[in-house]
Amino acid sequence: MIRDYCIMLFGIILFAIGYACFMLPYGITSGGMGGVAAIIYYATGFPAQYGYFLINLVLLSVALWIMGWRYTTRTLVANVIISVFIGFFQEIITQDDGTLTKLVGDEMFMACVLAGCFEGVGLALVFQSGGSTGGTDIIASCVNKYRDLQLGRIMLFLDLFIVGCGYFVFHDLERMLVGYVVMFISMTVLDYVLNMANQSVQFTIISNRYEEIADAVNRHMDRGVTVLNGSGWYSKEERRVLLILAKKREKQRIMQLIRHKDPNAFLSVSNVEGVFGEGFDVIKK
Repeated sequence: MIRDYCIMLFGIILFAIGYACFMLPYGITSGGMGGVAAIIYYATGFPAQYGYFLINLVLLSVALWIMGWRYTTRTLVANVIISVFIGFFQEIITQDDGTLTKLVGDEMFMACVLAGCFEGVGLALVFQSGGSTGGTDIIASCVNKYRDLQLGRIMLFLDLFIVGCGYFVFHDLERMLVGYVVMFISMTVLDYVLNMANQSVQFTIISNRYEEIADAVNRHMDRGVTVLNGSGWYSKEERRVLLILAKKREKQRIMQLIRHKDPNAFLSVSNVEGVFGEGFDVIKK
């Protein structure tokens, strides 16, 4: 629990940096309720952190009904913290005349790349911890709970309209296009980080010491091992083939166990796009 909250806090800080330090000073509109709060800020001067928090309060009831208390609590905590950090970072870069400092000068494209990367990584960390930054991610998370759809793709379609609304504030087509670039970068980074964390690998092992390998993996890695019957076509000898599925982060540890038990084992390792069942992901409707 503590680890999840620490990850969520770090993700929130990254998101707030991208939003307050690289979006607001350049008048860039991103997707989500953060984009709505930014449009209100550009048009009226109403503090973005307050607008962000107030808008998301409306959606919390949806999260409570569909996602439950745990998700809603983390979302509420995330909204409070992110509003504080947005205000904090915005205060740091605010000059004496009230304007926001442009940290990368007049390089709007560089600002949009940094904003997209910070927001994408931040959102991914928040999602991994089971929380949400609010806005369209609440809707995306609710849909993702029942359907095997990529979060980034869901949010992409939900955010297109919001980014387009930024045009009516500045009447600047370039700024609107930059907003779409930020959104694309953010969603791409989000999907990459999430998929990287959930990647699995499949081991196919042929060894005369298959029992020792299977027992070691079962005992030390707490992973199931399937023993298949095989036969060498050339030698006509009966063989036992081990099939093991594991998270990618466990790959090196399992290979060490195999090498320790049988350095001469024949081993094939392949990436697996999705693994569902006990110890992995849950099959959704």
